[in-house]
Amino acid sequence: MSVELNHTLVHVRDIWAAAREVGTVLGRPEPTPYGPFAVLHLDNGASLDFLEDTGEIQAQHYAFLVGEDDFDAIWRRIREQGRTFWADPFKQQPDRINHNDGGRGLYWDGPDGHWLEIITRPYGGGVPIGTTESETP
Repeated sequence: MSVELNHTLVHVRDIWAAAREVGTVLGRPEPTPYGPFAVLHLDNGASLDFLEDTGEIQAQHYAFLVGEDDFDAIWRRIREQGRTFWADPFKQQPDRINHNDGGRGLYWDGPDGHWLEIITRPYGGGVPIGTTESETP
């Protein structure tokens, strides 16, 4: 049996502005329309499907596993855009990255209060992108 996340809904005020904002920071292609959604495709086949919400938006956390080179590119875009970023989810360490589990990570504020994160190593010592179990220390 195989279970994989296929998509998740991201409630926002403006679907296209939000999808483009996240996509630009992550270096993703232009979002695509699908019904009422602006769909941001990720490399593992999953997608963020941005949905317009006129009510109270509950902030969610979205973490992205990225390779080392992609981390550098995303971190550079975050700094170039003048965004504040943190090494921790409690916003106690601004303008710093973390080195949890032997990788690198950071958090930043996304659209409509959503909390975004990039990491180069899964928490708990999982396998980084582009490697296999036999290649990890």
